[in-house]
Amino acid sequence: MLQRKFDEIVKGHFPNALDAKDTSIHYLGKMQIEYKLDVSKVLMATSVCSDDINVPSTTFFNVLFGPFIMGGLGGLPFAGQTGMTAFAHHIPDEGSAFIFYGPHIGLTLEGDLGKMYRPRQEQTGNSCGALMLALDRLKDESYRPEINDDDYQQMKLEESLLPYREKILASDSQEKAITEATYEIINEKIHAHLKTCKDEFHVDTVTLLGGIIINTDYGLDDYFDPKNFEVIKLSEL
Repeated sequence: MLQRKFDEIVKGHFPNALDAKDTSIHYLGKMQIEYKLDVSKVLMATSVCSDDINVPSTTFFNVLFGPFIMGGLGGLPFAGQTGMTAFAHHIPDEGSAFIFYGPHIGLTLEGDLGKMYRPRQEQTGNSCGALMLALDRLKDESYRPEINDDDYQQMKLEESLLPYREKILASDSQEKAITEATYEIINEKIHAHLKTCKDEFHVDTVTLLGGIIINTDYGLDDYFDPKNFEVIKLSEL
């Protein structure tokens, strides 16, 4: 009953969202049936936020090899071109590659975006914490992130979001807007790294699935709002 209630709340914010388990079943099926990919030889990479809450979000982790972790705070692929190259070199012989990417956002039963109840915590906390911190800082128009070794990922995340500041702050849902802006950044970087490193892959195709992970209450299934699914022929990049 509670899962059904959450389904209504999630669909109110993300009409195309799928239950996380349904997401895995749907896209693994497409890979096997439509694209004839042998999922027993697929290595998975992720570019999602390093937040521990994202680990059980989908059952891809239970079926595919990996994951090779590319993402850091906010889900940006901080592993960069070196990470993409290493991933390319780890794919099974005659296998294929799958990259699952995107930011995440919490959603409570009360409909609060950017918040969630974490395991064994009675009060809500931010999700994504890095993005909600960035949002708070971006509200100060004079703020500019200063890149430093002690907080490199957060500062780079905020720097990447600066071009989207006005759009985010003008939104009726700033929490959703900053999450969607972060998706655009991750999506662009994944495609750019893939194109740069295409010759490092010794397979024909790379499958991409990008979107937004929606964290619900502890003990309930998360959701995923798919924004991009494509099987890329590396020879055509």
